[in-house]
Order: sequence, then C-alpha cells, then structure tokens
Amino acid sequence: MTDRSRAAGAIDPVPSERAREAVRGGFDPHVHVAPDFAPRRITDLELADRCVEVGLAGFGLKSHYTATAERAAVVCAAKPGVRALGAITLNHSVGGLNATAVEVAARRGARIVWLPTVSAPSEHAEVEHADPDGKVPVWVRFELELRAAGVRPQAVPVLDPDGRPLPALLEVIDVVASHRIVLATGHLSARETLAVVDVAVGRGVETIVVTHPEFPSQSIPPADQQRMAARGALLERCFTTAHTGKCSWEQLFAATRAVGAEHTVWGSDLGQVFNPPVEDGLALMADRFFAAGFTDEEVRTMAVANTRRVAGVA
Repeated sequence: MTDRSRAAGAIDPVPSERAREAVRGGFDPHVHVAPDFAPRRITDLELADRCVEVGLAGFGLKSHYTATAERAAVVCAAKPGVRALGAITLNHSVGGLNATAVEVAARRGARIVWLPTVSAPSEHAEVEHADPDGKVPVWVRFELELRAAGVRPQAVPVLDPDGRPLPALLEVIDVVASHRIVLATGHLSARETLAVVDVAVGRGVETIVVTHPEFPSQSIPPADQQRMAARGALLERCFTTAHTGKCSWEQLFAATRAVGAEHTVWGSDLGQVFNPPVEDGLALMADRFFAAGFTDEEVRTMAVANTRRVAGVA
C-alpha cells in the first residue's frame, strides 16, 4: 500500500494492484453513504460510479434509521452494471422488531435485514449515559439530538429476561426465512447473537451474517464464533473495526483463522468523512490480510465468493 492525501489534509492508504484484482467482482455489503442522518464521504450514486471504475459489483446500503430498498432500486436503474442492495435495520425508528416493516421491505426488494444497532440494549445504554457536551460517535450525537427534540427512541430487546427469544423476533425471523433473504445480527451482545443464530438456523434462515463480532459492544470470543460458524453463519470482518482501533488487526486475523475463510465475509463499514474512500475498503483489507499471510484464494473467498452469496448473486 502507498499513501495519498485527501482534501481535508489526512492521508489515505492506497490499495495495491494485487489487492484490487483480488477483490474484483466482489460486493461491499456494509456501507454508510449519503443521503444519511450524518455527513458522509460519498453519495450512493457516486459510489456506484466508483465501483465501476475499480471493478466492484455493488454494495449494500445500510441506514440505522430508514429502509433503503427503494433507494437501492433507484441506484440500480440510474447506474446499470452496479447492483445496490436494499436493507432495513430494526431499530426503534422503524418500529423495532416489526415483521410488517420487514415484509414490506422484502417485497420492495430488500436483501438484508439487520437486527437492532443503535437501539440494541447495550448501545441504547451508552446513549443514556453519554455526555451531551463531550466527544461522542456521530450516531450517539444524532440520538441525543432526537432526545433534545422531544423524541425518545427506546431500546429494542430481542430476548426476554430469561434469555428466550421474544415472539416479535420469531415473527421477523420467519419473514426473513420465507423471503430467503439475509439476517444480520446488528449490534446485539454476544449472548443475544448466539441465541439469535440458534433460533434463525432452527427456523430456516439460509444466510446469517454475524455483524462485526470484534466490535466493542459485541466482543464475541473466537470460540463462540466457531460455534456459530459450525451452524452455518458467516462472520463479518469490517475494515473500520480495526482501522479505527476498536480491535487490533491481529484480533481480526486470529478470529478469521479460527473460523476459516469459508465462514468469513468482508464488509468495509465505510462512509465516514474521516475514513478512507468507501470503494477502497475491500482492497485495503486484502492488503492487510496478504501481509498477514492469507492466500489469494482465501482473500477471494472472503471478499468475492462470500460477499456475492450475501448479495444473492451466483
């Protein structure tokens, strides 16, 4: 990797040609781009153009607050040759564990259903104790703005106090299974994630993605990741998790080795104005994994074969 400067004065790493080629044809299923609740580095239409330029097949539009299936359809119509994946994230803003919202999103073409992120109980607790005058993540700032406006989003639990799946969770999972779309675990805790994977497998969900298990609010040990991989789940490795210091690259590599490339899927989680370009995320990960000793075949499995599985593309 080399470096380049961006307008704000920061230095962005530049992927190698080997890395670019290794991820060619892959999807980035986890991006945060404009329009969104916070400033983003690039718009969805601009990202589509960049994907064509660097050889990516498409990306998944993740919003913490709104469904994106109709927006993805507009991108696909406006930018032939790139596939944008619609999604819905089951935070309080869409009614939480709302099977009706999932059914409607699926009928509009949504490919990914994320369980609660900003409304996950552990994340909600962070907002409740956040200092309004302190330095906080952009989503926490937005949650505080909602409260200042007189709106108080609520936590969205998925389990009852005894650890049993709530009926509303079962309804959502059944809709996901019936449409044969992807269930992603969001920002649930390790305990919640393990329970959700077991339930989803038992109720026929074909593709389950454990969202960035190294993220601090999850911190899922490799042994538990192995257990979920054995049940057929894909473990997601996100560029930003290590790049921003939420975990080390060594932790990411060790967990990947523990479950194997065949059970690992990549996503950048990029789009923030202070982070590298979204379209570079998968290739930047490839360079990191190559430097750690992973093979071209392993990288292609994680960056291309498994992201295309998530996208529903052969």
